[in-house]
Amino acid sequence: MTSRAARFRQLLKEGGPGIVPGATDCFTAKLIEAAGFPAVYVTGGGASNTLLGVPDVGIVTLNELASQAERISDAVSVPVISDVDTGFGGIANVKRAIRMYERAGIAGFHIEDQVFPKRCGHFEGKQVVSTEEMCYRIQAATDARTNDDFLIIARTDARAAEGVDAAIERCHRYMEAGADSIFFEQAQSREELERVGREFKGVPLVANMIERSKTPILPEDDLKAMGFNIILYANAALYLGAFAIKAGLKQLREEGHTKNMQDRMLSFQERQELVGLAKVDAAEKELVARVKGRLAKQRG
Repeated sequence: MTSRAARFRQLLKEGGPGIVPGATDCFTAKLIEAAGFPAVYVTGGGASNTLLGVPDVGIVTLNELASQAERISDAVSVPVISDVDTGFGGIANVKRAIRMYERAGIAGFHIEDQVFPKRCGHFEGKQVVSTEEMCYRIQAATDARTNDDFLIIARTDARAAEGVDAAIERCHRYMEAGADSIFFEQAQSREELERVGREFKGVPLVANMIERSKTPILPEDDLKAMGFNIILYANAALYLGAFAIKAGLKQLREEGHTKNMQDRMLSFQERQELVGLAKVDAAEKELVARVKGRLAKQRG
């Protein structure tokens, strides 16, 4: 059977996947798949917010993030790519991380050049390691992967710390070190995005659309025309869900019931359909019938 890493590589060859929404949990991942998106992204910042209730400042651990990525990958059939922050340490830590993500069935991850502990790519006060140290991380990842289709995305956060020119130069060095793809974080204008696209023609490029933050929100077709074929909406589902939950809970508190907002809620039946209750029940009935039939033959 073709691995999901190979399937994701095929999507890239075909010019996609295009928009890849971020999921913080299995339920959201299933909603993303049901909406027709060809891949799911596991957001480290979102995982920090939802698993621990803390900001994205390097508090979430490798085990927590990799375990959540594994659960999300297991919950959907489409390829899943993930955040791995800085690799959570030195060379040995990066090698361990890629082994964990490969075993989890992840199609690829992005590793960044921030110091540890890192900060969200759109926070102030970020610091980056030397270009040489980041190249060690990339080399460790390429050495450790056992599936050549597993996508290693080099993310630079140097735009905020060192400027556009330095960040682009870093990305060239990262490609030379063996990265498969470039993630230029916190581009601050259309012109900067266009420049990244020109600099890395033919290279799979990641654009990160964070609403009301540093990078302008541009249409998918525009970004694809620039050369960005992985377009992360890392937190859109989280923001959408939180907005709706906040409004609904306020109304529930004020009115004391949910009768007036059921048109804004999944039904009980839709919920069970999304998580596959009918398939679970059918599989259980089939197994029980099979075992009963075998026991009946043995007794006969």
